[in-house]
Amino acid sequence: MLSKLLPKKKRYAIVGEKAKKEVTVPDGLYIQCPKCKKSLYKQDLHASLGVCPGCQYYYPLSPKGRLSILVDKGSFKEMDADMASSNPLDFPDYDKKLSISQEKTEQNEAVLTGEAQIKGKKLIIGIMDSRFMMGSMGSVVGEKLTRAIERATEEKLPLVIFSASGGARMQEGIFSLMQMAKTSSALAKHDEAGLLFISVLTDPTTGGVTASFAMLGDIILAEPGALVGFAGPRVIEQTIKQKLPEGFQRAEFLLEHGMIDAVVPREQLRDILGQLLELHQKEETDNE
Repeated sequence: MLSKLLPKKKRYAIVGEKAKKEVTVPDGLYIQCPKCKKSLYKQDLHASLGVCPGCQYYYPLSPKGRLSILVDKGSFKEMDADMASSNPLDFPDYDKKLSISQEKTEQNEAVLTGEAQIKGKKLIIGIMDSRFMMGSMGSVVGEKLTRAIERATEEKLPLVIFSASGGARMQEGIFSLMQMAKTSSALAKHDEAGLLFISVLTDPTTGGVTASFAMLGDIILAEPGALVGFAGPRVIEQTIKQKLPEGFQRAEFLLEHGMIDAVVPREQLRDILGQLLELHQKEETDNE
């Protein structure tokens, strides 16, 4: 029974006089960087907040992983945890794909929402998960985000949403596309109430998410190297029959062309958000 709880081990034979001896190394001790191909010690990667120390590649973070480095300890209170997708169009194998994603991510859907504090400042936060069907936006993702936005409006709280998505969820067809209008409408009411919405774009933020709430922030931040766009570069090149500029649709390119406000390294994001929330709170106090 105990053996099931221990990590599996790989055996590596030592060549030479000591060939009879073996060295055992636990599975998952190292991970290969998909960009520079170097082997990284997992503990070092954890210490660097999921950023490759060699090439600065940004590994995607799970919602809970992002919360652990972002919000004040013990401050997060999840909303709508039990909400899960159905199969409104009876799309083949959709139920199976949902079950696989739920098991893999230990979440019911591709977004986690709730109330939290950053540097003592209360806010409503939403974090998308690219591991769950590529962070695609279906009915439940749209509904959870809309409820989070409406909660922020009702309680007069700032809102921060971390986007990571491949776009609308094709298995839900028009129901998925309707979430673009629904989230945008809720944000319009939040804006009319004079409240702050900070949108943080992570890799990738594409499709219907980019075309709706992700680009409606009062302040739009992005992680370094994040892919941000509607259609993919290959589709655009095939459509316009032209070669795209170097770095097209990456966060730095968008910053240079005025599409976003800042590219913020992951280790600085908590401090930057804390400062922005404090400035907004001070402005509200001065205006009262």
